[in-house]
Amino acid sequence: MVDLALEEENKSHTGRLKAVILAGGKGTRARPFTDYFPKAMIPINGKPMIVHTIKHISSFDLISEIIIVCDLKGFGGQIKNYFEKSKKIKFVQDSASGTAGDLAHLSGIIKNEPFFLWFADNLCALDMKKMYKQYSDKKSLACIATRMFRKEETGFASVKNGIVEQFIEKPIIKMENLECTGIYVLSSKILDIIKSKTKRNLNLSYDVLQELSKKGMVSSFDIGKTPWVDVESPVTIERKSEDIKKILCQIH
Repeated sequence: MVDLALEEENKSHTGRLKAVILAGGKGTRARPFTDYFPKAMIPINGKPMIVHTIKHISSFDLISEIIIVCDLKGFGGQIKNYFEKSKKIKFVQDSASGTAGDLAHLSGIIKNEPFFLWFADNLCALDMKKMYKQYSDKKSLACIATRMFRKEETGFASVKNGIVEQFIEKPIIKMENLECTGIYVLSSKILDIIKSKTKRNLNLSYDVLQELSKKGMVSSFDIGKTPWVDVESPVTIERKSEDIKKILCQIH
């Protein structure tokens, strides 16, 4: 049934995709900044973080439209005001019902076509064409961008018999389990699954994709050593300044 649904979806869409940016949430880790602004508006190089992400997404011909899900009645209104002259961006009110629950409102906009989902606090110059190809080749219902390598933020020591043999300054390590980056390609069938759930506050990974992963319906796109930063707060920008500089150079 899933294969037939995906085949129908692939036949119906035009070849260009919508990209959804989730910019809701309370942003508690970014306080006190988020007591006055949404996290997506954290400034990086003099522009809101979400501006850099939109610039990157818009650079791909693959993308036909960008949809931002945010609290338009609250601080999310600041995002809408910033982009009020853009004709390529649509806004949808979030429902404060979790990372999956907020997607239920997209069913009237996204119909029988796959779409990108990008959490607004993730900064990465990801190759969206390659990721979509991975999603298509694996015939999955969802594909998540992951990474195997991570640069540690602290130094390490090599120790033998209680004696330090050498110091290792912030090494790049290979992780046993891959890290999820908060960037996805999702089948529109995911929206039907979300709407079928009775739980109000739905987490995309644990309440929706976890079940599908056990059935082999979730694929992974390895970003390799492409820099990625989860911008938790303005403090992260200072701490990860080297990676952020690399990302912005790739975007611009």
